[in-house]
Amino acid sequence: MNNAAAPAARLDLPAIQSLAAADMAQVDALIRRRLASDVLLINQVAEHIVSAGGKRLRPMLVMLAGQATGQVRADHHQLAAIVEFIHTSTLLHDDVVDESDLRRGRSTANAIWGNAASVLVGDFLYSRSFQLMVELDSMAVMRLLADTTNRIAEGEVLQLLHVRNPDTDEAAYLRVIERKTAVLFAAGTRLGAMASSADAATQQALYDYGMQLGYAFQIADDVLDYSGDAMALGKNLGDDLAEGKATLPLIHAMAQATPERRARLRTIVEQGDTTALPEVLAAIADAGSLAYSRARAVEYADAAERALDGLPDNDALAALRGLARYAVERGY
Repeated sequence: MNNAAAPAARLDLPAIQSLAAADMAQVDALIRRRLASDVLLINQVAEHIVSAGGKRLRPMLVMLAGQATGQVRADHHQLAAIVEFIHTSTLLHDDVVDESDLRRGRSTANAIWGNAASVLVGDFLYSRSFQLMVELDSMAVMRLLADTTNRIAEGEVLQLLHVRNPDTDEAAYLRVIERKTAVLFAAGTRLGAMASSADAATQQALYDYGMQLGYAFQIADDVLDYSGDAMALGKNLGDDLAEGKATLPLIHAMAQATPERRARLRTIVEQGDTTALPEVLAAIADAGSLAYSRARAVEYADAAERALDGLPDNDALAALRGLARYAVERGY
């Protein structure tokens, strides 16, 4: 008799999106209602970035965590909208800091309306998220989201300190990912469980899942910056290099390089020299840095799945497992 446990079920992305579709439609409707302002420029900028679409992964995590632990209610929709507003505000601020002119294949808000408008509308979205938060009248929710937004702000500053810094190592890189990306994923999954009145252990399991997923997702994203298709990515290949960001593929390549090549790579990072992208790609290829980085992303995806092991199986849990795979297998 074979007593081996059957492999845990995973859904693919279309099935995940289908499972969340009805709730996500309500979230999108709520987002559009609560974006409204009598200040025309706010409406224009906010509509531009929200209508760009994207995967809506963060609010979807709130929905799936809610479905995995109970019945989804209006509070879940509001929490998902809050998470998306926080994320969108960081995108507006990021594009200003990074001087980006392209996101998801479209001109960034700062490229159209200028830096001042982008920063100020980002502030509007942050404050609107806190208005939505207060309406829920939950100190636990407010504490979690206040702590999360503070950590995100720390991550922004931490990343700024590493711009054009060739001494950024893997540990420093991971500290930035934790604050800039992973904490919001983790907050989303915990919020979904909290709104379903899940017990503390279940909330923690889903928080741990979100944190590990955030690491996996961002490392995979950084691999795509050196290996993806620019049209599919909706941004220019090598943008991280242009912005002076030493991400894991380049950090690993520098660590493996000869002293002469390392010195050259240091100069490229310090100058944000995109004309040297072919040299950087060659160094990354020679060091096997894309394979190394993908393997690190898979380690985090595996850890995300393990965090779910104690929870009762259902379709939503299979969707969360599927998202862990999608995070590291996607092409854009």
